[in-house]
Amino acid sequence: MNIKALKAFRLVFSEGSVAAASEVMHLSQPAISRLISGLEAEIRLQLFDRSGRSLTPTTEGVAFYREAGRILDNLDEIPRITSEIRAGRTESLRIVTMPRIAQFLSAPAVALFTQENSEVSVTLDVRARREAGKWLAGREYDIGIAALPVSHPDIKTIPLVRVRALAILPAGHPLAHETSITAGQLSHETIIRLMQGLLLRDQLDDTFNSAGVMPEVTHEVSSSELACALVAEGAGVTIADEMVANSFGDRVVGVPIEPERWMTFGLLIPKHQRPRKVAELFEKKLVEHIYRVCRSNDNMRSVVS
Repeated sequence: MNIKALKAFRLVFSEGSVAAASEVMHLSQPAISRLISGLEAEIRLQLFDRSGRSLTPTTEGVAFYREAGRILDNLDEIPRITSEIRAGRTESLRIVTMPRIAQFLSAPAVALFTQENSEVSVTLDVRARREAGKWLAGREYDIGIAALPVSHPDIKTIPLVRVRALAILPAGHPLAHETSITAGQLSHETIIRLMQGLLLRDQLDDTFNSAGVMPEVTHEVSSSELACALVAEGAGVTIADEMVANSFGDRVVGVPIEPERWMTFGLLIPKHQRPRKVAELFEKKLVEHIYRVCRSNDNMRSVVS
């Protein structure tokens, strides 16, 4: 595939015009148009609508950019990568993590790892759980950290920690001082839940269904972080866990759900990729961090054997 054509596509998409792309690439506008047309012919997709005076991304074009975005962004990394290879610094570690645990688990573990392995270049990327397995299977990353289960024939999973489900309430809420909360107690509250198809949405719905009650008023958001942010602003309550609620400090309060519900998080490792020493070293630092936080938190339990 023509790398120059991919660059032209990315620039036209992001800059919004052929003129802007031609200026960045130092090519004429007809040359940019030919590159785009050649790419469309090669992948058999119409990436832009040409009916107006400017190119407008089609639905297929948006989907292609979304799916190939990581690869397209990495094109700019090629000069840096080749420079490091020439300098003899080729050791790297590529990690993908889900947004929900990026700050609480992944970032501290990366910090511990880099303190002892400063010569290793680390890439920490955040992607939705449903995408992580696909990117790992495509060998874009060496290791992943996500909520389990993840079902993918090319991905091996290793459970590391279990986290108890909590009702996340605004500070000062009447139920904030309870030792535990049932779904029945929450059914009259405005519930902020995730959109259909997301793991935490399924867990929240199951909590209410098992109790035989349904929330009277609900709002839907695309991430647990956004749900907790709305809770912090007093827009309702949600069900999440210690890790995602932690970043909101004393603006929210987490109260354990009864009966107990636990969520498992762990490693995702490509099955058909030979284990790398740097990935094993990072795994040890991640486990070390998990042990430390579990010792001081009753709502988290390490499951590392």
